Amino acid sequence: MAGRARDPGFFVGYLNTVPRPLAIFLVVVAAALVGGMAGLAFALGTNANDPGDGTFARKLGKQEMTGVLLEKPYPILRVRPDAKNPEARTVMLTVPGKRSVKRRGRKLFGQLVDVKGFMFQRGDIDMLQVQGKKSLQAVEAGEGEPPPTFTPAPSEPLGRWRLIGEICDSKCHLGAMRPGDGLAHKACANLCISSGAPPIFVTQEEGAVAGETFLLMADEAGGPLPDHFGDYVAVLIQLEGEVERLDDLLVFKVDIDKAKVL
Repeated sequence: MAGRARDPGFFVGYLNTVPRPLAIFLVVVAAALVGGMAGLAFALGTNANDPGDGTFARKLGKQEMTGVLLEKPYPILRVRPDAKNPEARTVMLTVPGKRSVKRRGRKLFGQLVDVKGFMFQRGDIDMLQVQGKKSLQAVEAGEGEPPPTFTPAPSEPLGRWRLIGEICDSKCHLGAMRPGDGLAHKACANLCISSGAPPIFVTQEEGAVAGETFLLMADEAGGPLPDHFGDYVAVLIQLEGEVERLDDLLVFKVDIDKAKVL
């Protein structure tokens, strides 16, 4: 009696079974694909840039500060020391959305103002998002009292520096977005900066300048950068310029046309 013919392993559509050799092959291939994708995902995750510790610090509650509002190089508040803030400090300012403080503060620059809002924080730098009704207004003298005054300390020159790093928009990098740097963030960064967010220079070396990593950017005259600097945002570049300290904030004054892409 002739033995049963060996199953060649072909799949037949009208049958309800899958040949054993083909089933084994499909299981092995499926397992290899799943394992390979998991390994690729792990490799990509471990090699991605650390988004850092930037955060929108609502947990700190709404902050209130008093200081002199300055327009250049970008809207900043030279904070007057008080019981809550015993040391003078300089805080960058922003508002919700992709907008600038300039519109709200155009009549208040150079004056002593009260500011309310929430903090963005990352490392050794922070920013106040002006938020709420009457969140930015001039300080008024009480009845029968002289007008309040405050004169911030003059800037402290720290010499000329050549730094390697990246231009980022301060709002996203400090916590509005994670990560807020690199080419993946270039379009958003340029949109934020063109809308009024102060650009910052993030040095590649931790604590490169007087222990600081983040520097507010300005042109050589101390004003805002020219409009065409967007090509240098979110890429590794080398810049040279003067650095000055405003309380706890460093300002990097550069000729952006001399930036060197690395």
